[in-house]
This record gives sequence, C-alpha cells and structure tokens, in this order.
Amino acid sequence: MGLFKSFKGDHPDTIGSESSHSYTPGTGPPPSHRPSNEEHYLPPPGPPPGQSAYLPPPGPPPSHKSGDEPPPYHDWTVVPDTALLPPPPSLGHEASPAGNANLSDADRAHEWCRTYPLLRPYQPAAVHLDAVKSENIELVQPREYQGSLAKTGLGSWKGSTISGGRDACLLSSLPCYFAVPDSPLITEKKKTIYFEVKVLSYGVGRGGDASSLAIGWCALPYPTWRMPGWERGSLAVHGDDGRRYVNDTWGGKDFTGTIHAGQTVGLGMEFSIPDTPPNYGSSPGQTPGLKIDIFFTRDGVKESGWSLHEELDAQNDLGVDGLDGQFDLYAAVGLFGGVEFEINFSSREWLWQPS
Repeated sequence: MGLFKSFKGDHPDTIGSESSHSYTPGTGPPPSHRPSNEEHYLPPPGPPPGQSAYLPPPGPPPSHKSGDEPPPYHDWTVVPDTALLPPPPSLGHEASPAGNANLSDADRAHEWCRTYPLLRPYQPAAVHLDAVKSENIELVQPREYQGSLAKTGLGSWKGSTISGGRDACLLSSLPCYFAVPDSPLITEKKKTIYFEVKVLSYGVGRGGDASSLAIGWCALPYPTWRMPGWERGSLAVHGDDGRRYVNDTWGGKDFTGTIHAGQTVGLGMEFSIPDTPPNYGSSPGQTPGLKIDIFFTRDGVKESGWSLHEELDAQNDLGVDGLDGQFDLYAAVGLFGGVEFEINFSSREWLWQPS
C-alpha cells in the first residue's frame, strides 16, 4: 500500500471529512474572457448630452393635430353617377349565327389586304365630281358575281344572283365620298352619303345558309369575294343576322333585326367637324379627327345608328382604319345565295328623305 500512496499522494479516507480541500469557483469570468482593465462597461447615468430626458415630445405627431376632425365616412353603397362617362364598348361575337364564310377564303383575304394597302385619296377630275353630284353612279361587277345586273335609270340598278351562289361584293365605280374635296375640315360643311337597297326576293342559299345581302361602305382596294364589313377599310349591316360589322372578321355586333324580302334598307354616313375642337398639339403628321355617325333606315324610317368613334373593345375590335374620312369611300353591296334586288343612288327614288 505504501507503494500506491507514493504514486497517488495523500487522500482522505472519507469524502467530506474535515481534511478534504474546498473547490469553490473564483469570482468573475474566466481569465480568457476577462477584460484587460477589469472594468465594467455600464452606460453612464442620465440622458445623452443635450437631452434632459428620454420622454417623447408632448402632443400627437404633426400629421395628427389634436384639433383635426377624422376623415369623412364614405358611403360605399351609393352608386356613382355614370351619366357623364362614355358608354361601354359594344360586345362583339366570335361567329355569326347565320352565314359564315370558310376559313380559306378568310385567310386568302387577309393576305391579300396585307399585299395591297389602301389607296391614298386623290383630287378627282371634274367629270367624276359631276357624275357623283348628279347621282349618275355605276356599279362594278366582280368576277365572283354569278347572276345578272342591269341599269334601269339614272343611279338605279336591278340584279339577281343564282341560288347557291358564293359571296360577292358589288362596288360603286366612283367614290360617294371624296376625302380631298369633301372633307368638312376643308369645306367646313357636313357631308352625308347614302343609298338604298330593296330586297325583292330570296332564293336558295349556299350550303345550309339562307340567302342574304349586306349594305355597306368601303375603301379600295377590297377583296370582292368577301362581304363588306369583314375586312379592313369597310363597314356594313348584314341582313342574315342583323349585326353591324366594322373591320370585323368575327361575328359582328348586335344592331338590328334581319332584313326580309320586300323591305328597303339604307345606310348613310355623316361627316362633320367635331363638337370639341381637335387637338392640334398632337404628334406631328396626325390628322385632326372628324365626327362620323352611321345611320340605318328601313322602309324610309331611321331605325338605328352608331358613332364610328365609339368606345372600342381593345381586345377584339380592330379599329376604324380607312373609314375615318381620310380615304375615298365607295358604296358596297354584298350578296350570297339567290337574291333579287334593286339598288338606288338616286335621291328621287329613296324612301328615306333627308330633312
């Protein structure tokens, strides 16, 4: 045992006896965490220099002065007055419930319009101006037209198409509106163009569609295998669905009733200086706009109309290019299937008479 004591040293026989050492921890942090100067880093007493206390300034913040009234209560149940707002855009349709052309004809027309842009207006010769003023207007028969067409008087025509005939668009030989000499911005006078079509009878249509026609206006050139209103620079009212089409390759917009055999319909455009002065401070090269209203008559009575510059649907409407008074406009009558009809440019033959 003496040998083991020499290695381990003396130790108590009993733990906790009076001869045992006391291992109490020292004060302060360990030497490796002790500040070199052994001082405490407590903040100095009192507020920082220049401040007497840590209290917030008296009173409310500047934006909430004590004398201000609370904001007025807004009654969200009150419907705002929308009388001064422009009417919402008319909703168009994706397809007509009546006659629809095939997709290949439409694609061919779109490509044709991209290839042949609208013709710039020109100063007409005196003989052409005199012909239009005297209402001695001819019709141009396109190659798609299948049927007969004959002049019956000054500005009066009668025709018929074969049953099952394809789409064809008759156009006037001269513009009824000359953009250069007729513009109200030049003449300072309102300009109205108008003509009528009487449906004598309907025969057999194309495929499963009924025969029908469309009355409208268009700028040239125009693909004559397409109904007016379907391609750029054209507008029309279609008789099979009663809808109006303005540069509209889809299904048109609700407008009037269908056009029946025995009825006479007319379509007019009124060009005038806008009620509010045009913005001449607009970008260079931008022509001041005209006020343009379209009206539709049935059996001599104005039935309905619309403003060319109405609020448009930005997603579906294609604008009014070619129709805003900056291009010459020609009368257009679209036909498909078997239709017997009369066209009158002579005001003496119109059922509707300007006031």
